[in-house]
Amino acid sequence: MDAYGDSEQRTGFHCMIEEHLELPFTTEVLGIGVTVERIELTDAEEIVAICTRGKARQAIPVLDLPLPTPPPPGYEWIEAYRRWTGGARGD
Repeated sequence: MDAYGDSEQRTGFHCMIEEHLELPFTTEVLGIGVTVERIELTDAEEIVAICTRGKARQAIPVLDLPLPTPPPPGYEWIEAYRRWTGGARGD
C-alpha cells in the first residue's frame, strides 16, 4: 500500500491489525481477565485495544497490551507495528 509519512503509515497499520487480528479474545491486564473486543485509532493517532470486563471498558495502547499464550491469529501485525515504532513496550 502507498503510505506517505508517519500518519498514513500508522493508519495503514491500524487497518491491517483491525483486518487480521482475530477478535474477540481474552487476556489479562494487571492480573484481571478482560476481553479485547475491537481495535481503534484515536484522534491522537494511537492504536488502542478496547478491552471490556462486564460493563467496564478501557482503551489500552496495543503496544502495552499483554497478549495471551498462545497469541490470537493476526498478532503478527501488532509485532510489525511494534518494530515500526522502534518500541519494545508490552514486554
